[in-house]
Amino acid sequence: MYSRDPSLQEIAELVLAYLRRHPDAADTLDGIVGWWLPLQRYETERGRIENVLDALVEDRLLRRERLPDGGALYALPARGADGPNA
Repeated sequence: MYSRDPSLQEIAELVLAYLRRHPDAADTLDGIVGWWLPLQRYETERGRIENVLDALVEDRLLRRERLPDGGALYALPARGADGPNA
């Protein structure tokens, strides 16, 4: 899904680039929007960013852990798990 839309592809690349620079990073959607991506450009793009994160999880490029408050934490897949870091 994100690979068919250049603006979504750019978000996916920025998220993955951040994680490559900070492989132990993990954050919520709010944290990703507020800290990982340039705030001035993406603060109104929450829905689109969430769609990209969902697609990256589906493609096993990210993992998502549900939090007790209903939010989600996103990070690279665990080493040794199915995915590009296995």
